[in-house]
Amino acid sequence: MIMTVLFQFIAACFGTVAFSIMFYVPREYYLYCGLIGGGGWVICWCIVHYLNFSNITGTFIATACVVFLSRVCGTALKCPATLFMLSGIFPLVPGVGIYWTVYSMIMGDMQECSRYGRQTLCLAAAIVLGIIFVFEIPQKAIARIAGVFKRKKS
Repeated sequence: MIMTVLFQFIAACFGTVAFSIMFYVPREYYLYCGLIGGGGWVICWCIVHYLNFSNITGTFIATACVVFLSRVCGTALKCPATLFMLSGIFPLVPGVGIYWTVYSMIMGDMQECSRYGRQTLCLAAAIVLGIIFVFEIPQKAIARIAGVFKRKKS
């Protein structure tokens, strides 16, 4: 069980860092991006597999965590939170759902196309709602939380 969670975390970290490289995130932030993306994926995966909630619930909660951590890191490191948020959400994007929706459409199976499409849209809506939910937290509250993690100047 722990090895599976650790494997999921490491794989999501590597995927997030690779995505960060594609978006030209500065090198000093790769570790933060990887940890945020890996953490978000593990949260989603554990909610779905161990707590037996739906994919939509897991995606919403994981997205909220990723965006919150991105805002805290952005404030603490004095850089845009978007650097961490875009990379961190990458493991949560329902790419396989989009693939199966289009595949079912091409194959003419409209019932499966509808099922996959509906599920994919729900996951995308969960991501959007998770982002909106966390961005409603005032920046002053985020700054107070980030004050704990700020780098000390030498």
